[in-house]
Amino acid sequence: MGEQQHVKFPQEVIDEYAALGVDLPALFSAGHLGNRMGVQIMEASAERVVGTMPVEGNTQPYGLLHGGASAVLAETLGSVGAMLHGGSSKIAVGVDLNCTHHRGARSGLVTGVATPLHRGRSTATYEIVISDEQGRRVCSARLTCMLREVGPLAAADLPQAGRIDGA
Repeated sequence: MGEQQHVKFPQEVIDEYAALGVDLPALFSAGHLGNRMGVQIMEASAERVVGTMPVEGNTQPYGLLHGGASAVLAETLGSVGAMLHGGSSKIAVGVDLNCTHHRGARSGLVTGVATPLHRGRSTATYEIVISDEQGRRVCSARLTCMLREVGPLAAADLPQAGRIDGA
């Protein structure tokens, strides 16, 4: 559950990371927490990030999707967009997350779509809309990430799965 498969990245982003010796699709994941919660990224670019998460296993005591689970999905999607906007020399660090919960969900999958509100040199802000399988809005969120310079990504510093040479 939560394994990343077939994430669609723009070719120019794949090429940018490949030039650094990084296999972005192999490296990419929703992180340990996102994986435990079953988050799956379906599409990823600086302009739009789409992901899903099961309601089952992510509920509060009343059987409804936990608001914190919606926050995890929102921050994951917005952070991915900000990371892709920042490029290979920056990391995205969430500094503000706001979530408004509109309705409950008891089963199925919820889908989040993150789109940019602001993409600057040092910050990026994304709006994330989370909907149920009937297309009804479950949550509206806004995430602002600080973009920190880290220098060029070094393939040697990555887990083996992200290295093109596999070494």
